[in-house]
Amino acid sequence: MKVRDLMTRDVQVVSPNDTIRRAAALMDELNIGSLPVCDGERLVGMVTDRDITVRATSVGLGPDDATVSSVMTDAPTVCYEDDPMIEVTRVMGDRQIRRLPVIDGQKRLVGIVALGDLATDAKDDAAVHTALDEISQPSQPDR
Repeated sequence: MKVRDLMTRDVQVVSPNDTIRRAAALMDELNIGSLPVCDGERLVGMVTDRDITVRATSVGLGPDDATVSSVMTDAPTVCYEDDPMIEVTRVMGDRQIRRLPVIDGQKRLVGIVALGDLATDAKDDAAVHTALDEISQPSQPDR
């Protein structure tokens, strides 16, 4: 099975120049915790609700002043739509990633694959179980 068989297409995105208020409002509207950041069609980062809280709110940045680019993770881990799902599942587990942007050869965002996609549609239960177990391990402080 390939990533294209499970990924979600037509993903909502934000621009690096959008405010974090706009990103947070879109996350609230869509009931999601992360958004791809695109400059046009090209993926340049990911921003999460945690990024907004930890990198902006905790240091006093205002929601209408701080831009997505100031809190996003640039150079996020990605996969390609023709990657085998078993390999992508391993990467998600190893890096504790719940949602992985899917790009094409020109680094254009074409979709996103989530742990939930694996759990509901994947045929390899052992791989899904392993990924879920690894993703759910407590992370270490980065300081």
